[in-house]
Amino acid sequence: MKKKMTQDQRLDYLVEEFKADSGEYKDLQTPDDRQGKQRILRSLMNIRMPKLISEDVLCVQNEYLAGRANEKGIVQPSDIPEIRNGLSIWQGDITRLAVDAIVNAANSQMLGCFVPMHTCIDNCIHTFAGVQLRAECARQMEELKKRYGSDYEQPTAVPMLTDAYNLPAKKVIHIVGPIVQGEVTSFLEDDLAACYRNTLEMCLENGLKSVAFCCISTGVFHFPNKRAAKIAVETVTDWMASHPRTVKRVIFNVFKDEDKAYYEKFLQ
Repeated sequence: MKKKMTQDQRLDYLVEEFKADSGEYKDLQTPDDRQGKQRILRSLMNIRMPKLISEDVLCVQNEYLAGRANEKGIVQPSDIPEIRNGLSIWQGDITRLAVDAIVNAANSQMLGCFVPMHTCIDNCIHTFAGVQLRAECARQMEELKKRYGSDYEQPTAVPMLTDAYNLPAKKVIHIVGPIVQGEVTSFLEDDLAACYRNTLEMCLENGLKSVAFCCISTGVFHFPNKRAAKIAVETVTDWMASHPRTVKRVIFNVFKDEDKAYYEKFLQ
């Protein structure tokens, strides 16, 4: 029987295993401090292509990420007050939420963010879910490429459902939001609304009763925050009114104070 590791021992083990796994960074000098080691591990996980990994490493990774989740603190839907009709706002790290599904603002390759330590939600979700998430996304994309061609990319507003692995949530719904490169057109607004409607339809189809939305398209996709919040609230409110007693809780997860203020205004 394998000796139980401490969280620091798991971190040390994983840093060395992921360095060796990377090949290119196998001789990378490891910092002495815990935070430095965490940054190295996250960076190596971020750049890792989807491929097989040993069961021993996977087991330790899962134990380590469970420990990280407990360190950050798991937030239940019951911890978040409802504002009206099952709708809530919560400001913080979406990877802490123990809902049926969290929504990931993905890119069209659907494999997560490969930029080491990037602050986007795609990077954060893939990091704390573990390497299994990228592997599942890759499997689903390979099946879609067999059907639609090798150059297939996930279209805007078409959701993909995966397990959440080491996150407190049960599932992750990955969706590509519209990219704003100039004027915000009615077409782009319709695409953003479709992201929310189609995600809720996926929840309905899969019996998911609680979902946390990130602020889709407002980051590097440059959708104006205020207009995005208004579309999100109006679309979700209309959908829930048309589908009573299906999805019971919708949490608008925000990170910035600016977004929190907009959602509070539109949910009054």
